[in-house]
Amino acid sequence: MTDPAPRPERWRKDAAKYLLPAEQPPVVATRRHWAVLIAPTLKALPVLVLGVWLLAVDPDNRVLATAGLLVVAGALCFLALRAGEWWMRHFIVTNRRVLLTSGIVVRTVALLPLRRITDLTWKETLLGQVLGYGTFRFESAGQQQALSEITYLPQADVLYRRVSQLLFGTDGVEDDEEGGVEPVAQQRAGQPDTGRRDTQPIPQPPRGP
Repeated sequence: MTDPAPRPERWRKDAAKYLLPAEQPPVVATRRHWAVLIAPTLKALPVLVLGVWLLAVDPDNRVLATAGLLVVAGALCFLALRAGEWWMRHFIVTNRRVLLTSGIVVRTVALLPLRRITDLTWKETLLGQVLGYGTFRFESAGQQQALSEITYLPQADVLYRRVSQLLFGTDGVEDDEEGGVEPVAQQRAGQPDTGRRDTQPIPQPPRGP
C-alpha cells in the first residue's frame, strides 16, 4: 500500500500546539478510523427506533409524543458526543514522542517518549483488514503507560512502517541515556576504539636496557 496523501493543514496546526521547540514536524498525525463509530451507532440505533415508534404510534397522544421526542434526542446526543470525541482525538508521532490528544471541552494529552518504547506490535482483525484499520500495542520500560494500546488506527500498515523507522531504523548508532549516540557499528566491525571503557590497568611500555 502506498503512503497516504499529504496531511491537510489542520493536522499540522493541531500538532504544532504540542510540539517542543527541538521537535521536528510530526511523522504521523491522524484521527482514528471511522469504524470506531460502528459500536456506538449499533447501541444507539435500537433506542432511536424506539423513539421514532413512540412518535408515530399515536401522534395525538402528548405523553407518548414527548417521551418519543426525549428518546430520539437522547440517542442523537449520544451519537453526537461519540462523533465529537472521534473528531477531536488525534494520534501524533514525532521524532521524540508518541501523543494521543482527546477531549471536547477539556483537552487531554497523553504521551510516551520514544526512548522508552522497547517493542511495537501491530494487530489487524478480520474486520480491520476489510475496512483498513489496526491496533498498535507499545511495550515500554517501566510502569504501565497510558498509551500501551491504540485501537482503530487507519492504514495501520503504513503507520507501522513509519513508526518502526523512527524506533528501530537507525543504522550504526544506539541512543544512550543522555540522548547521545554510540558508534556501535564501528565496534562490531572490529575497528579499534579510541576511548577506554574498562577498568584494567594501562600496560606500561617496556623499559630500555
